[in-house]
Amino acid sequence: MTRLTVVIPAKNEAAALAALLPRLMQAQPDAEIIVVDDGSTDATRQTCAAAGVICLSSPYSMGNGAAIKRGARVAKGDVLVFMDGDGQHDPMDIARLVARLDEGYDMVVGARDWESQAGVGRGIANSVYNWLASKMTGQVVADLTSGFRVVHAHRFREFLHLLPNGFSYPTTSTMAFFRSAYGVAYEPIKAAQRIGRSHIKPLKDGIRFLLIIFKIATLYSPLKLFFPISLVFFLLGCLNYAWTFAHGGRLTNGSALMWSASVIVFLIGLISEQITSLTYRPTDLGGRFR
Repeated sequence: MTRLTVVIPAKNEAAALAALLPRLMQAQPDAEIIVVDDGSTDATRQTCAAAGVICLSSPYSMGNGAAIKRGARVAKGDVLVFMDGDGQHDPMDIARLVARLDEGYDMVVGARDWESQAGVGRGIANSVYNWLASKMTGQVVADLTSGFRVVHAHRFREFLHLLPNGFSYPTTSTMAFFRSAYGVAYEPIKAAQRIGRSHIKPLKDGIRFLLIIFKIATLYSPLKLFFPISLVFFLLGCLNYAWTFAHGGRLTNGSALMWSASVIVFLIGLISEQITSLTYRPTDLGGRFR
């Protein structure tokens, strides 16, 4: 019999957890529930104790991804369920996601619709991420950043060393699964309004989300990012040479520099592609390649 472990990262989500945990226990009475308290200063630990669920507490905030990794390491279930602690995810949806997992997938992600996005700006940003990830992988990516997902525990633990301590663990895990040819499915869900204050900071996280775009490319296939840039430098060098030759009959340093940049960027992409291939090559406990 498959055993579920529900891992919930939480930072100052006591009010949301007080409403979420009873519903979760009712929906999944046999599941192991682990709340990872990411340095909360509210009553998160007391709320977990009152509900009778496991609470792993950090002495200070290490990040959402760090909480996910801590929970995944100690989980006893064969299937891990990750959901946010802010009350947005409905515990009744877990059964549908697990059912899709039984169809042969390695990970099933709860895909939010447009109405479930936290504002127009976030909706547009997530749409851009989904489009870019779909182009990179050649697969339809319905919700790259959703924190509601179920996954086979042994598959997920293969990539713990890749996961960041910050907020982009969904992006990293999704791209890692695609890169390793593990089956990923998307199941439509409705996300409710979060309870309490969001931890997203527009300026700081706007820059972070921009970096995620580059991370998507480098996680999956670096050459798909570096080769177009290399080609642009090469074509600019050719255009510059055509202009200077037509008007002065000479080759300038500008063209030579752009051609050099083209070669350097291409070689960096080539080396990154080889490193990526080695990164996603699984190893056993003895360090030997499988």
